[in-house]
Amino acid sequence: MAEPGYIMNYPLIFFFFSAVILWVSAQLGAYLRQKRPLKDDLREDFGLVETATLTLLGLIIGFSFSMSTTRYDQRKNYEEAEANAIGTEYVRAGLLPASDAAAVQAQLRKYTELRIAFYRTRDHEELMQVDTNTAKLQSEMWSAMQAPALANPTPVMALAVSGMNDVLNSQGYTQAAWWNRIPSSAWALMIAIAVCCNVLVGYGARSAKGVMLFILPLVVSISFLLIADIDSPRRGFIHVVPQNLVSLLQSLPPR
Repeated sequence: MAEPGYIMNYPLIFFFFSAVILWVSAQLGAYLRQKRPLKDDLREDFGLVETATLTLLGLIIGFSFSMSTTRYDQRKNYEEAEANAIGTEYVRAGLLPASDAAAVQAQLRKYTELRIAFYRTRDHEELMQVDTNTAKLQSEMWSAMQAPALANPTPVMALAVSGMNDVLNSQGYTQAAWWNRIPSSAWALMIAIAVCCNVLVGYGARSAKGVMLFILPLVVSISFLLIADIDSPRRGFIHVVPQNLVSLLQSLPPR
Protein backbone atom coordinates (compact mmCIF):
# COMPACT_ATOMS: atom_id res chain seq x y z
CA MET A 1 0.00 0.00 0.00
CA ALA A 2 1.32 3.45 -0.88
CA GLU A 3 2.38 5.97 1.72
CA PRO A 4 0.04 8.92 2.30
CA GLY A 5 0.88 11.52 -0.32
CA TYR A 6 1.18 14.61 1.89
CA ILE A 7 4.17 16.85 2.51
CA MET A 8 4.89 15.51 6.00
CA ASN A 9 6.30 12.41 4.28
CA TYR A 10 9.23 14.61 3.24
CA PRO A 11 10.49 16.16 6.49
CA LEU A 12 13.20 18.38 5.00
CA ILE A 13 10.83 19.88 2.42
CA PHE A 14 8.23 20.30 5.15
CA PHE A 15 10.80 22.15 7.26
CA PHE A 16 11.45 24.78 4.58
CA PHE A 17 7.75 25.01 3.76
CA SER A 18 6.74 25.59 7.38
CA ALA A 19 9.61 28.03 8.00
CA VAL A 20 8.47 30.21 5.10
CA ILE A 21 4.78 30.04 6.09
CA LEU A 22 5.49 30.90 9.72
CA TRP A 23 7.89 33.72 8.81
CA VAL A 24 5.28 35.21 6.49
CA SER A 25 2.76 34.93 9.34
CA ALA A 26 5.08 36.89 11.65
CA GLN A 27 5.56 39.56 8.97
CA LEU A 28 1.79 39.72 8.54
CA GLY A 29 1.42 40.40 12.25
CA ALA A 30 4.00 43.19 12.03
CA TYR A 31 2.17 44.66 9.04
CA LEU A 32 -1.14 44.61 10.92
CA ARG A 33 0.52 46.39 13.84
CA GLN A 34 1.64 49.20 11.54
CA LYS A 35 -1.86 49.55 10.14
CA ARG A 36 -3.54 49.38 13.55
CA PRO A 37 -1.12 49.89 16.44
CA LEU A 38 -1.74 48.21 19.77
CA LYS A 39 -3.21 50.59 22.35
CA ASP A 40 -1.58 50.81 25.75
CA ASP A 41 -4.77 49.84 27.61
CA LEU A 42 -4.97 46.61 25.57
CA ARG A 43 -1.32 45.59 25.95
CA GLU A 44 -1.91 43.56 29.11
CA ASP A 45 -4.81 41.63 27.57
CA PHE A 46 -2.79 41.09 24.40
CA GLY A 47 0.13 39.72 26.40
CA LEU A 48 -2.21 37.28 28.16
CA VAL A 49 -3.63 36.01 24.86
CA GLU A 50 -0.16 35.75 23.33
CA THR A 51 1.22 33.79 26.28
CA ALA A 52 -1.75 31.43 26.36
CA THR A 53 -1.49 30.77 22.62
CA LEU A 54 2.25 30.09 22.79
CA THR A 55 1.69 27.76 25.74
CA LEU A 56 -0.97 25.87 23.81
CA LEU A 57 1.40 25.54 20.84
CA GLY A 58 4.13 24.18 23.10
CA LEU A 59 1.74 21.62 24.60
CA ILE A 60 0.54 20.45 21.19
CA ILE A 61 4.11 20.17 19.87
CA GLY A 62 5.08 18.16 22.96
CA PHE A 63 2.04 15.91 22.59
CA SER A 64 2.76 15.34 18.89
CA PHE A 65 6.41 14.57 19.63
CA SER A 66 5.27 12.01 22.19
CA MET A 67 2.93 10.45 19.62
CA SER A 68 5.71 10.16 17.04
CA THR A 69 8.25 8.65 19.46
CA THR A 70 5.66 6.14 20.69
CA ARG A 71 5.01 5.01 17.13
CA TYR A 72 8.75 4.83 16.43
CA ASP A 73 9.30 2.66 19.51
CA GLN A 74 6.40 0.46 18.42
CA ARG A 75 8.00 -0.10 15.01
CA LYS A 76 11.28 -1.03 16.71
CA ASN A 77 9.54 -3.47 19.05
CA TYR A 78 7.72 -5.19 16.21
CA GLU A 79 11.00 -5.58 14.29
CA GLU A 80 12.40 -7.42 17.31
CA ALA A 81 9.21 -9.50 17.59
CA GLU A 82 9.45 -10.48 13.92
CA ALA A 83 13.04 -11.64 14.33
CA ASN A 84 12.11 -13.69 17.41
CA ALA A 85 9.11 -15.28 15.66
CA ILE A 86 11.14 -16.23 12.56
CA GLY A 87 14.03 -17.57 14.61
CA THR A 88 11.74 -19.67 16.78
CA GLU A 89 9.91 -21.10 13.79
CA TYR A 90 13.18 -21.91 12.06
CA VAL A 91 14.03 -24.16 15.02
CA ARG A 92 10.53 -25.64 15.22
CA ALA A 93 10.61 -26.44 11.51
CA GLY A 94 13.17 -29.10 12.40
CA LEU A 95 10.29 -31.08 13.93
CA LEU A 96 8.89 -31.67 10.43
CA PRO A 97 9.92 -34.59 8.24
CA ALA A 98 13.41 -34.02 6.84
CA SER A 99 12.37 -33.02 3.32
CA ASP A 100 9.65 -30.66 4.57
CA ALA A 101 11.94 -29.22 7.23
CA ALA A 102 14.61 -28.30 4.70
CA ALA A 103 12.06 -26.65 2.41
CA VAL A 104 10.44 -24.61 5.19
CA GLN A 105 13.78 -23.50 6.61
CA ALA A 106 14.92 -22.37 3.16
CA GLN A 107 11.70 -20.41 2.80
CA LEU A 108 12.19 -18.81 6.21
CA ARG A 109 15.67 -17.67 5.24
CA LYS A 110 14.34 -16.10 2.06
CA TYR A 111 11.49 -14.59 4.07
CA THR A 112 13.99 -12.99 6.46
CA GLU A 113 15.78 -11.40 3.50
CA LEU A 114 12.47 -9.97 2.29
CA ARG A 115 11.69 -8.56 5.73
CA ILE A 116 15.08 -6.86 5.85
CA ALA A 117 14.39 -5.40 2.40
CA PHE A 118 11.04 -4.09 3.70
CA TYR A 119 12.81 -2.09 6.40
CA ARG A 120 15.62 -0.82 4.19
CA THR A 121 13.91 0.16 0.96
CA ARG A 122 13.01 3.80 0.34
CA ASP A 123 11.70 3.37 -3.21
CA HIS A 124 7.96 2.98 -3.60
CA GLU A 125 8.10 0.65 -6.61
CA GLU A 126 10.66 -1.56 -4.90
CA LEU A 127 8.50 -1.63 -1.78
CA MET A 128 5.48 -2.77 -3.79
CA GLN A 129 7.56 -5.61 -5.25
CA VAL A 130 8.77 -6.60 -1.78
CA ASP A 131 5.20 -6.66 -0.49
CA THR A 132 4.09 -8.81 -3.43
CA ASN A 133 6.92 -11.28 -2.94
CA THR A 134 6.27 -11.39 0.80
CA ALA A 135 2.59 -12.21 0.36
CA LYS A 136 3.43 -14.92 -2.18
CA LEU A 137 6.08 -16.46 0.06
CA GLN A 138 3.75 -16.39 3.05
CA SER A 139 1.21 -18.42 1.11
CA GLU A 140 3.91 -20.89 0.07
CA MET A 141 5.20 -21.26 3.64
CA TRP A 142 1.74 -21.91 4.98
CA SER A 143 1.08 -24.50 2.28
CA ALA A 144 4.41 -26.19 3.02
CA MET A 145 3.46 -26.35 6.69
CA GLN A 146 -0.14 -27.38 6.09
CA ALA A 147 0.58 -30.58 4.15
CA PRO A 148 2.69 -32.39 6.81
CA ALA A 149 0.44 -31.06 9.58
CA LEU A 150 -2.65 -32.62 8.01
CA ALA A 151 -0.79 -35.85 7.33
CA ASN A 152 0.47 -36.12 10.91
CA PRO A 153 -1.76 -34.10 13.30
CA THR A 154 0.25 -34.44 16.53
CA PRO A 155 0.88 -31.96 19.36
CA VAL A 156 4.47 -31.55 18.14
CA MET A 157 3.23 -30.68 14.66
CA ALA A 158 0.73 -28.25 16.16
CA LEU A 159 3.64 -26.47 17.83
CA ALA A 160 5.33 -25.97 14.47
CA VAL A 161 2.10 -24.73 12.91
CA SER A 162 1.59 -22.31 15.79
CA GLY A 163 5.08 -20.91 15.22
CA MET A 164 4.34 -20.30 11.55
CA ASN A 165 1.15 -18.53 12.54
CA ASP A 166 3.21 -16.23 14.78
CA VAL A 167 5.53 -15.44 11.86
CA LEU A 168 2.62 -14.43 9.64
CA ASN A 169 0.90 -12.43 12.38
CA SER A 170 4.06 -10.53 13.29
CA GLN A 171 4.33 -9.21 9.74
CA GLY A 172 0.75 -7.93 9.95
CA TYR A 173 1.43 -6.19 13.25
CA THR A 174 4.52 -4.56 11.75
CA GLN A 175 2.64 -3.31 8.71
CA ALA A 176 -0.10 -1.87 10.91
CA ALA A 177 2.52 -0.05 13.00
CA TRP A 178 4.07 1.48 9.86
CA TRP A 179 0.66 2.73 8.75
CA ASN A 180 -0.05 4.19 12.19
CA ARG A 181 0.95 7.84 11.67
CA ILE A 182 0.07 11.17 13.25
CA PRO A 183 -3.33 12.10 11.74
CA SER A 184 -3.34 14.86 9.14
CA SER A 185 -6.01 16.65 11.19
CA ALA A 186 -3.55 16.88 14.11
CA TRP A 187 -0.94 18.35 11.77
CA ALA A 188 -3.48 20.87 10.45
CA LEU A 189 -4.39 21.93 13.98
CA MET A 190 -0.74 22.29 15.00
CA ILE A 191 0.12 24.34 11.90
CA ALA A 192 -2.92 26.58 12.38
CA ILE A 193 -1.98 27.34 15.99
CA ALA A 194 1.65 27.95 14.95
CA VAL A 195 0.46 30.46 12.33
CA CYS A 196 -1.69 32.25 14.91
CA CYS A 197 1.21 32.38 17.36
CA ASN A 198 3.53 33.92 14.79
CA VAL A 199 0.93 36.50 13.78
CA LEU A 200 0.56 37.47 17.45
CA VAL A 201 4.32 37.63 17.98
CA GLY A 202 4.70 39.78 14.86
CA TYR A 203 1.88 42.03 15.98
CA GLY A 204 3.43 42.48 19.41
CA ALA A 205 6.95 43.14 18.11
CA ARG A 206 8.17 46.71 18.10
CA SER A 207 9.92 46.33 14.75
CA ALA A 208 9.54 44.06 11.74
CA LYS A 209 13.24 44.31 10.96
CA GLY A 210 16.07 42.13 12.25
CA VAL A 211 16.17 38.44 13.12
CA MET A 212 13.80 38.48 16.10
CA LEU A 213 10.75 37.68 13.99
CA PHE A 214 12.56 34.74 12.42
CA ILE A 215 13.51 33.00 15.68
CA LEU A 216 10.07 31.60 16.55
CA PRO A 217 9.32 30.40 12.97
CA LEU A 218 12.74 28.73 12.86
CA VAL A 219 12.36 27.00 16.24
CA VAL A 220 8.84 25.80 15.50
CA SER A 221 9.88 24.58 12.04
CA ILE A 222 12.75 22.60 13.55
CA SER A 223 10.26 21.02 15.95
CA PHE A 224 8.02 20.12 13.01
CA LEU A 225 11.04 18.66 11.20
CA LEU A 226 11.89 16.40 14.14
CA ILE A 227 8.31 15.23 14.62
CA ALA A 228 7.78 14.56 10.90
CA ASP A 229 11.12 12.78 10.62
CA ILE A 230 10.42 10.40 13.50
CA ASP A 231 6.85 9.84 12.33
CA SER A 232 7.84 9.08 8.72
CA PRO A 233 9.09 5.45 8.52
CA ARG A 234 10.94 5.73 5.20
CA ARG A 235 11.83 9.38 4.68
CA GLY A 236 14.11 11.74 6.51
CA PHE A 237 17.08 10.81 8.66
CA ILE A 238 15.72 8.62 11.48
CA HIS A 239 14.76 5.07 10.52
CA VAL A 240 14.17 1.74 12.20
CA VAL A 241 17.26 -0.36 11.54
CA PRO A 242 16.45 -4.11 11.15
CA GLN A 243 19.40 -5.08 13.34
CA ASN A 244 17.60 -8.06 14.89
CA LEU A 245 16.59 -9.45 11.50
CA VAL A 246 20.10 -8.94 10.13
CA SER A 247 21.58 -10.69 13.15
CA LEU A 248 19.11 -13.56 12.70
CA LEU A 249 19.97 -13.90 9.00
CA GLN A 250 23.66 -14.06 9.81
CA SER A 251 23.04 -16.76 12.39
CA LEU A 252 21.06 -18.99 10.01
CA PRO A 253 22.97 -21.68 8.09
CA PRO A 254 23.78 -20.65 4.49
CA ARG A 255 21.66 -22.03 1.68
